[in-house]
Amino acid sequence: MSTARSTAPRGSGGAAPAPRPADDLLSLLDRLHTRVADLVTRRSRQDPTASDPMRGLFLTQDAVAHTIAARATGPAGDGHTSQPLAAKLFGEDSDDTLRALARRLGLGLLDTRILLIALAPELERGFEPLYGYLNDDVSRRRATIGLVLDLCGLPVTDPAARSRFRPREPLSALGLLRVEEGERPFLSRSLRVPDRVVAHLLGDDACDDVLADRLRALPGPAPLDPRDTLRGRLAARLASGPLTAYVRETRPGDGTPWVSAALADAGLRALLYRPDVTAPPPGPPDAADPSPTTTGAHPDDRYEPWRELLREARLRGCAVVVHPLPKAPGPLMRALSADDVPVLFVDSRPYDPSWCDDDPLVLDAPRPAVGGARAWRAALGDTALAPDLDLEETLASYRLGSVQATRAARAALRLAALDGGVLDASHVRLAARQQAASGLEQHARRIRPAVGWDDLVLPAEPLARLHELAARARLRDRVLGEWRLNAGGGRGRGVLGLFAGESGTGKTHSAEVVAAELGLDLYVVQLSSVVDKYVGETEKNLERIFAEADVTDSVLLFDEADAVFGKRSEVKDAHDKHANMESAYLLQRLEAFDGIVLLTTNLRANIDDAFTRRLDLVIDFPFPDAEQRLALWRHSLRHVPCADGIDAAPCAAQFELAGGAIRSAVVTAAYAAAGRGAAVTEADLLEGARREYRKAGRLVMT
Repeated sequence: MSTARSTAPRGSGGAAPAPRPADDLLSLLDRLHTRVADLVTRRSRQDPTASDPMRGLFLTQDAVAHTIAARATGPAGDGHTSQPLAAKLFGEDSDDTLRALARRLGLGLLDTRILLIALAPELERGFEPLYGYLNDDVSRRRATIGLVLDLCGLPVTDPAARSRFRPREPLSALGLLRVEEGERPFLSRSLRVPDRVVAHLLGDDACDDVLADRLRALPGPAPLDPRDTLRGRLAARLASGPLTAYVRETRPGDGTPWVSAALADAGLRALLYRPDVTAPPPGPPDAADPSPTTTGAHPDDRYEPWRELLREARLRGCAVVVHPLPKAPGPLMRALSADDVPVLFVDSRPYDPSWCDDDPLVLDAPRPAVGGARAWRAALGDTALAPDLDLEETLASYRLGSVQATRAARAALRLAALDGGVLDASHVRLAARQQAASGLEQHARRIRPAVGWDDLVLPAEPLARLHELAARARLRDRVLGEWRLNAGGGRGRGVLGLFAGESGTGKTHSAEVVAAELGLDLYVVQLSSVVDKYVGETEKNLERIFAEADVTDSVLLFDEADAVFGKRSEVKDAHDKHANMESAYLLQRLEAFDGIVLLTTNLRANIDDAFTRRLDLVIDFPFPDAEQRLALWRHSLRHVPCADGIDAAPCAAQFELAGGAIRSAVVTAAYAAAGRGAAVTEADLLEGARREYRKAGRLVMT
């Protein structure tokens, strides 16, 4: 059989091309080709069917006789030894990508030779007919276990050599080699090197196709917080060797930038893997069952490419970060726990020991700095800011993580460019609110505040308390966190306020002003979507609201709060018992809440005293006196066209109306004037005030 092989140069004339990873591999294949050709020559000398063009398709009488004779000489009849092969393939000067991969993964010399022999047909078609001849089957053009042992000069009965092809041995366990056709006899099973391994050895680092939809770029490292000593300790541990860790984040999305920073400090690259969190968990991958090829999708939609993920990390020499975890994370965590690859799982749930047989290192990621001002400044760079923009104070109300802060900063730059001006506080606040996309709208009505302090007409005392409430919301992390004035016991850093007063005295309007001052959206809880006649359902609905508000920068408003925050009563029947359970749940949940909650009530006496003790501020909204009523009339009329000389003083003196009723009276007067096509007159105002009196069932003097 002819074994001639072209020796034409692979490059073209001119300057020598830069060395490529493939060049070293092809040099190894040249040496392997000599070995294969030698084996073919030895066999063909003694094989009477060597020149038969139909060899390998059927057995002739001569072929049968030759097989019997070969059996009589024993399995080592070729007289090959392993040392000449090793010397030919891997000299002292060899420094190729295959050897580099073998060193990094701890492969022995025999495993490396097996991998090279199986790799040869993937790189040069000239090996295919030679392998077909040596396999005694022209259709079997890949290496088989028996062929590999022959080329390595090893007896096919050597148990140590045969064990290298087991599923749990390095070549198969690391995903570098697949032993196929398990139904065949052991020696005739074919070997395949996955396409991804071949591509890596050729210098191509494009990820496996089955991973493409689930790999994401790892967020940039979070800016260093001088108080964060845990990050340095984790980085030192990562630098000392692989580990498996579970990192619990305070808010979704805050953990990955912190982990990214620790990995960067340790000098490690990482792959961010996002599993399918909606699919039911499959069983752990079986190493004996080959994973799908890289050219098609797995037939099972629930398949998670865990083996391919670990192999990708090994090929690149990097870590794996998994975020978020599926609902049942146990199979994933057990499958991805590896001794040779750093794997960090990130999620907001507390670690459950039932997830793993061997517990990982469990850490709590520190709470990110409020507002993420460092990340904002890093993203803004040298961008010109408005002279009156105090970035730290503007961002003090927001609990943005590093990733959210970076995205918000970029959005603010786009908003400023749209306005054709420099970046100011309005751009910063709008961009920050956009990052607080919330599911609260399922249970609450969203209000985007469009009012300010100038829209409030209140006595000095409640107005001062409202300013104090806004200040508490901005400074809570400094006072309760940095100054360690949190009461402990699992209590959160929330701000709780109660607005008490008669209807129309400005409670809801004041809540909107506070939200506007903080640059946050206001969510008014709809009690119809919360209170449920079935036992336990009200608590579940409230928990959904609080859980969503905990991770959202917003102000939560319970209007007419006495409906759910009412006093507990003596238990006389099952209804009283369950009503008290609702109040007890609310007491516990409010203590652990980290957001801003405002309650309004017309009947302060109906609020349970236990709630009152947990409130940061109780602000009473008094019924306006004549002077305040006149200010309210004038404030409501400031944008309304009025007749010359109009005076709202008679209405303010004669009609004892709250601010909401005064606004309604002005609206009635404005409609009357608009219908006539004229300006508002005093008569219109008086008629509007009389109607509000009648609506309230009060006597109107004509």
